[in-house]
Amino acid sequence: MALSDGVFAIIITILVLELKVPPHLSQESFPALVEELRPTFVAWVASFLITGMYWVGHRDVFARVRFVNRDLVWLNLLFLLPASLIPFAASVLGQYPDESFALHIYGVVMIAASLMSLALYGYVIRHPGLLWAGEVSGRSWVGYLLIVSPIVVYAIAMALADASTSASVVLFLSVPVLYFLLVTILRVRHETRAQTDDFF
Repeated sequence: MALSDGVFAIIITILVLELKVPPHLSQESFPALVEELRPTFVAWVASFLITGMYWVGHRDVFARVRFVNRDLVWLNLLFLLPASLIPFAASVLGQYPDESFALHIYGVVMIAASLMSLALYGYVIRHPGLLWAGEVSGRSWVGYLLIVSPIVVYAIAMALADASTSASVVLFLSVPVLYFLLVTILRVRHETRAQTDDFF
């Protein structure tokens, strides 16, 4: 867990380093600077919130883990591999916001991170002996839903990138909003309230 938290801290730190203020900034040049930094800022906001989603989900899963075996350690490391590419994907998107290839790169990284998160979660659910007693029954489908839903949005955003880069960017930005909306809905519903509170 300590390694994972450290990696996420570094990811978030590297993300903000893309927001650079040039020297000799004047009142006259400030509007141009804001416009120049807008794509980078948008990529930073989306990436920061999505990284936060992954981190919170990761911590919630491992809070239920009592024992860690070698397979779980490797799966965790493989999850961190695409997650550590988020600053690179955000940098490409910030520099080339009107190019579909930048959105495709961004989407591939996010989907890869989500798929590894899904593999990690699935492994934990299929090995209840690694968990504290009573941590699985009737809850696994909620976790799967919350992990898979962003993948669907990422895929749609990538499919739209060639037709409209703006719509694609908006979809990527909407992922954290849709995620927290889904969590809220699941917490309001009586049937899923306990499962959502326990895992997310």
